[in-house]
Amino acid sequence: MTSRLRPPVAFLTLVMAAALLAGERPVQAAPVDTPADAPAEDLAVVLVRVRQAQKTPVASDVVLTGDIQAQAQTNVAFRTNGKVAERRVEVGDHVGADQVLAVLEPLTQRANLDNARAALVSAEAQLTQAKVTFERQKQLIGSGYTTRPSYDNAEQQLRTSQAAVDSAKAALGTAEEQLSYTELRAGVPGIVMSRTFEVGQVVQAGQAVMVLAQDGPRDAVFNVYEALTAKPPGDKTIRVTLQSDPAVAATGRVREISPTVDATSGTVRVKVGLEATPPSMSLGAVVIGRGRFATREAVVLPWSALYRSDDRPAVWIHDPATGTVSIRRVEIDRYGFDDIVLKAGVEPGETVVVAGIQFLRPGQRVAVAGGREAATGQGIPAAGKGGQ
Repeated sequence: MTSRLRPPVAFLTLVMAAALLAGERPVQAAPVDTPADAPAEDLAVVLVRVRQAQKTPVASDVVLTGDIQAQAQTNVAFRTNGKVAERRVEVGDHVGADQVLAVLEPLTQRANLDNARAALVSAEAQLTQAKVTFERQKQLIGSGYTTRPSYDNAEQQLRTSQAAVDSAKAALGTAEEQLSYTELRAGVPGIVMSRTFEVGQVVQAGQAVMVLAQDGPRDAVFNVYEALTAKPPGDKTIRVTLQSDPAVAATGRVREISPTVDATSGTVRVKVGLEATPPSMSLGAVVIGRGRFATREAVVLPWSALYRSDDRPAVWIHDPATGTVSIRRVEIDRYGFDDIVLKAGVEPGETVVVAGIQFLRPGQRVAVAGGREAATGQGIPAAGKGGQ
């Protein structure tokens, strides 16, 4: 039975052909003393490209999805108890500051107003009588036809009647004010966001029945993970675009970061105040925010350097002293469009294989394409995504 021979010549031919197709001229590896009885496959030298790892400034571009909300919202409530007789607005309506939103049945308030008016008329009549009596006593005491006590009594009655009139006027004002409380007014211009009452329902004074989004500045509100808020953008500037029409854009600044984490979603609410809100960005519109967060130093490699070892990300490290390569597991901080940012695993100054990793095995001897220029990462175009 004939044993199967290893084809080192064919393997080297394949490697050289791959190098020529890549547009690189093979570089002869340094002579290596090889034992006479070494396997033929150990004589193979793979042509690779390498890059020296360096820390470079990296800025994280974060994309978030949120919605447009008013910076100020008002809970609108009746200022007196009563039964709702009429509702004049619906959710989504724009209202003015003095516009009537709803009305209570004013039976009790009208009765109190009528009583107050009647009390005022009675007090004014008594005041008129007291004025006449006082004027008569004043004339009589000057001619000596009345006593001093009678004059003093008339003066005291006048003052009492005047005070009664003032009290009746105050009571009338209170009754009129109570009647005005049966009309629910907005107080500020805005848009009705929600309501919690119906016609015929009995409401209490101070019970919020509507939520009003005030006119004015708008916020783009996002729910982000807590770790993201630890390093906000340096200038806190966020570009906001309308999801349905990316051409509609606005610029905002981080205005408020919630101090608490939502127990359900585990996120933090961030409000971005818009400098100018386009008309298309109405309340509730879905928007996308993009921000460039604070820069940091990290090792950045092309996608072609990424390898998979035991279902974990790894790279091939080249040892210039021995001309061999080894696998190194790494931690990925961020996957970019054409590169990867490492969190750990590779130190600055180490040489990483960025092309040709599909032909490598631990301890493999390699030849570096491009020489010293390749080791510093100069003049090497980024290759496509590689690895296994």
